[in-house]
Amino acid sequence: MRNVVVALAVVFTVLLLAYATYLGALGPIPPNDLRELAKALLERSYRPWNPFNTSMCPEAVTAVVWDFRGLDTVFETVVFYGAIVATLALYRTTSRSLGLVGERLSLIVRYATLVSVPMILIVAAATALHGQLTPGGGFQGGAIAAVAPVVALVVFGRRKLLDLGVTYVKALIVRNLALVAIALTALGPLIAGIVLGIDAYVLQNQGKVGAPLSYPPWILDVPSGGSVILFNIFEALAVAAGFTLVFLTLALDEETARRELVGEDRGW
Repeated sequence: MRNVVVALAVVFTVLLLAYATYLGALGPIPPNDLRELAKALLERSYRPWNPFNTSMCPEAVTAVVWDFRGLDTVFETVVFYGAIVATLALYRTTSRSLGLVGERLSLIVRYATLVSVPMILIVAAATALHGQLTPGGGFQGGAIAAVAPVVALVVFGRRKLLDLGVTYVKALIVRNLALVAIALTALGPLIAGIVLGIDAYVLQNQGKVGAPLSYPPWILDVPSGGSVILFNIFEALAVAAGFTLVFLTLALDEETARRELVGEDRGW
């Protein structure tokens, strides 16, 4: 009897919500056809027959992120950079510390990790490199790649990761170089335009009327999205290195972390 009551309650709730939606209680029902803005974005994301009015990026979301609203995405990357800097600033003297958290795990777990970590990195690379073709992109690829050092930290310990060459300084260098590469990719057409004496724009991907410079739209026989694939690669490196920096820092033992944070509330 109880199951019948529960089933009737579920059916009644679903019918009530459906009727409320039909009456417009939850707002206007989305139209069946695409809005004009959506049509414009889809039409201009990948249009090889009109190279002066397209992003040459089959994945429309990535085209919007790195081309149509690329400046906003660059600012988001700067915000992420600032968040990483703020985190590292709290532990600014710990980069040479070797405080460890726990011991390495069992042999079975370690061998399973040796198999899974390369697979994680392969998925991360595929996500970043195919961001202009399929859902994904630089941030997603970098976030996936950052899982690998986290797993290694938990399974093998911080010292082993440092012995393998995944160090604070190297991650810092990779992150900074990736951010410089993003900036150069955004400014590349403008710099080339100044050198060649022709018009160009910041964050210009494909050529426009009066500004003919373009990033290569194809790599072999695969659409590259022009600058989009470069942004995805460099963003993935920046995100993966940034998260790795934080993970290495937070993996310090509690005593070391407390010692480094003494006086932070007073500014010294």
